[in-house]
Amino acid sequence: MNMPDNILEEIFIKRSQQKKKTSPLNFKERLFVLTQDKISYYDYDVDKGKRKGLKGYVDTEKIKCVAIVLPDDNTPPERLYPFQIVYDEGPLYIFAKSDQVRKQWIRELKNVVQSNKDLMQKFHPRFWEDGMWKCCKQEDKKAMGCRVMESKNGGFLNRDNKSISRKPLPPTPEEEKLSRPLPPQPPVSSGFSVGMTVIAEYEYTPMASHDLELRKDEEYTLLDINDPNWFRARDKYGNEGYIPSNYIAQALNGLEKYDWYCKNINRSQAENLLKTENKDGGFLVRDSGKFTGKYTVSVFTKVGGETVGNCRHYNICVTAQDQFYLAENHNFSTIPELIIYHQHNAAGLVSRLKHIVSNRTEHAPSTAGLGYGGWEIDPRQLTFIRELGNGQFGVVKYGKWQGRHDVAIKMVKEGSMSEDDFIEEAKVMMKLCHENLVQLYGVCTKQRPIYIVTEYLANGCLLNYLRDGLQNPTGIMLLEMCKDISEGMTYLEANQYIHRDLAARNCLVDTNGTIKVTDFGLSRYVLDDEYLSSAGSKFPVRWSPPEVLLYCKFSSKSDIWAFGVLMWEVYTMGRMPYERWNNTEIVEKISTGQRLYRPQMANERVYSIMMSCWHERADERPTFQELVVIIKDLLFNM
Repeated sequence: MNMPDNILEEIFIKRSQQKKKTSPLNFKERLFVLTQDKISYYDYDVDKGKRKGLKGYVDTEKIKCVAIVLPDDNTPPERLYPFQIVYDEGPLYIFAKSDQVRKQWIRELKNVVQSNKDLMQKFHPRFWEDGMWKCCKQEDKKAMGCRVMESKNGGFLNRDNKSISRKPLPPTPEEEKLSRPLPPQPPVSSGFSVGMTVIAEYEYTPMASHDLELRKDEEYTLLDINDPNWFRARDKYGNEGYIPSNYIAQALNGLEKYDWYCKNINRSQAENLLKTENKDGGFLVRDSGKFTGKYTVSVFTKVGGETVGNCRHYNICVTAQDQFYLAENHNFSTIPELIIYHQHNAAGLVSRLKHIVSNRTEHAPSTAGLGYGGWEIDPRQLTFIRELGNGQFGVVKYGKWQGRHDVAIKMVKEGSMSEDDFIEEAKVMMKLCHENLVQLYGVCTKQRPIYIVTEYLANGCLLNYLRDGLQNPTGIMLLEMCKDISEGMTYLEANQYIHRDLAARNCLVDTNGTIKVTDFGLSRYVLDDEYLSSAGSKFPVRWSPPEVLLYCKFSSKSDIWAFGVLMWEVYTMGRMPYERWNNTEIVEKISTGQRLYRPQMANERVYSIMMSCWHERADERPTFQELVVIIKDLLFNM
């Protein structure tokens, strides 16, 4: 039966996305139906001319590219007109019966998806087959395309009917000093709206006079959401004030109120939590490491009564009818119903879910500032406890704010920083708030030296942690460190913020092993000529790409290069990059195409990620958003 909102309907041959090898058995006829929201494909009875069961679908909002695919030599006649629909999980290959039908579908698909976010500017014109792109021979399925989308050849158009073009590189440091434009304010968090009822995930004690107390699991009504980090809200008693936006969740989600749901926890952290609890059948539910909005059940088991147990991870699957399941034939309308069932029945799992393991007692996330609206901190409210180290700008100390909040305090030595410029930007930097960035709480500018007050992370610098503190690291643990950093850098990239000095020494480690990037953007304010010159020993030559070494051209793509070097640091447990070369030799060898070797702990896929960051041409390097997808995919399949 043809539904009224159907745009197109056609029988095509579809190539299986799941098989590692291609054979004639992987090509099957499916009935494809395009609507404004989805492209769905169904089993089809050719003899009876009837649609059968739904085999799969792609939400049109997730489509990043629609393009033709060049057929291989000796292709059968029925597969001469292929095209591809690219979304998060990769390319969906479809074979039309004629070029006219193919053009019609490509045209209609592009009309539907023209306003989508993250449309690709480059694509692969040939198939991904047998573990390799046949057009460019790259062996990473998530590798950036090798052909530019051209508007005259079916490139995407935006609402103004103008071709989407690349963003120009940002100005050089010399141009930047003339105006020093501040980065844009981070956007207001989507998903929240005025009048919405939210639930508190953490307790919050007001730190400023206009803040509102949060009591865990109680509901609040949002009154104003203009600031992305601080929403004005009302509690059930009629009290009003500002609350940190990262302490709340939509009441409709429903999972936050269950102790077994551990938000923002990765696979390694889940395993550490379960092993510490050491109970057979201990379990928790966490966000999927690969897909947003998907969940994983992690279970600890002692099979056969063994003393040292192990962890199993089960992805919660969803049927075409939006039912949840872990084991086939046991489907449920909600995730809590699924959990209740498996608390009493193993039904295909290694064990029934016997004991809830939770991280809900852990400390709440950092807030953007110490209370709403405040960025200037009274130094009399700071207590200095011990010295943590000596950085580019001076001594860093661990201390307390108001005697109860852990903070790190950078005491900026006079003459080391362009203070006035930094103080102006600090107001914007405070609004950058992400779980993988070290939070700037505020500054003390009324005296000299000035203080920079930030979040404190107990496990210290990542470089020292790799060299001295990390015990028996696994491949998953190291890759999750890289994922944490890439997530933080994706946030900076989205907010048009360039780090300029990304390295293991500028990342910190939280008590639960989470990695956070620090000192982003601070190198702009260095007043040390030796640091600013690539000839000086302080300049981060070992983390810099050719365009920085030769032309001082910084961009998010120079941060990508540095991230590749940082990955190398992680997988060598903190070794010095190019340890046998001096700065002059590094510049010469990088310029002639030499790169860091593959670390022993890094497999070929991990090393290919590093190498993708070290393309000589900046525009051929991936974005951080693309790197996150690649790393998540690799973690998901480990």
